[in-house]
Amino acid sequence: MRRRAVVVLALVAIALAPQWHATTAAQPSSFASLIEQLSEPGGEFGGDNLISNEQSYLHVMPAIEQAKLSGGAYLGVGPDQNFSYIAQIHPAVAFIIDIRRDNLLLHLLFKAIFAGAPTRVEYLSALTGRAPPDHPEVWRGAAIDKLIGYIDAGRPQPDAALQVLALRLDAEIRRTGVALSAADWATIHAFHDEFVGRGLSLVFQVRGQGVRDYYPTLRELLRETDRSGRQLSYLAADASYDTVRALEQRDLVVPVVGDVSGPRAMRAIAAAMKARNQTLSAFYVSNVEFYLYRDGSFPAFVENLKQLPRDDRTLMIRSVFPGGFPGRPPQNVPGYYSTSVVQPLGTMLADLAAGRYRSYADMIYASRH
Repeated sequence: MRRRAVVVLALVAIALAPQWHATTAAQPSSFASLIEQLSEPGGEFGGDNLISNEQSYLHVMPAIEQAKLSGGAYLGVGPDQNFSYIAQIHPAVAFIIDIRRDNLLLHLLFKAIFAGAPTRVEYLSALTGRAPPDHPEVWRGAAIDKLIGYIDAGRPQPDAALQVLALRLDAEIRRTGVALSAADWATIHAFHDEFVGRGLSLVFQVRGQGVRDYYPTLRELLRETDRSGRQLSYLAADASYDTVRALEQRDLVVPVVGDVSGPRAMRAIAAAMKARNQTLSAFYVSNVEFYLYRDGSFPAFVENLKQLPRDDRTLMIRSVFPGGFPGRPPQNVPGYYSTSVVQPLGTMLADLAAGRYRSYADMIYASRH
């Protein structure tokens, strides 16, 4: 996609384009400084992870409700799946830790899109490079299927319009104050190009592997439901979207580069929570614990978990896949490749101290849906 080929044309188009709803961060330097303070050197995890491959991700929503999780600090890994949990929990702050620096760059792109998108339809339009509707405010209250239909009916905008969008998103990202290299900018632009080129048909993919037919598309993830049939993604309702956007606008969704079993980032996040007198509400860890068990770094992860301020309601949110577990977990919903489960962090730590888990599978058996 030739997004930066015609700079003069793009500058002319900026003057003719509709007003972008720009938002200036109150203290962009403090946001950038906090990221630098909390982060440690990054690493690789084998995929771009632009979207989740966990179709079961909303199945834990009733358990989150039952635990009455609210406020505090949220901790998670990976892409925008976190936003749905954040919308449910309403934390005071959210830290998104990931070993891949690319995940930080992806979240800077999301942050920039939130800044200029007061409504869900504007967010999806900017994410996928589609033209927003003439009167986006009348789309408030629209069902997610209507938004999906609108995006699916459109095509990516012409190159000049995409250039205008790209320049405005770049300006929002610069406003955060996060120092970015030329390679970082190239990665951010490549990520957005993927959303634009594939639209809602975008699928998670591991580098060097073909697309798995059991991985959900972005469209399917947006339409997903919890076990009661409720559509609860952050883009399914205005209130959910507004919750996440408000945190983003206040620089309270903080992407961190770090290894959850590493020596610095997790402990720095714990210290930041303690300094703010915040208790961990939930930690969405995906299936990272499987890899930690496999490579022997799980004990270091547990020591980091012990540093996090918690209470009796603090939950671990996990995703389980075949291959990392012998057969299907008992909590699996038929027809779903992934299985999403929760476990109180206090229970996990007590069981580990008592020697009840000899393997990753033992921990999953002890979790619930």
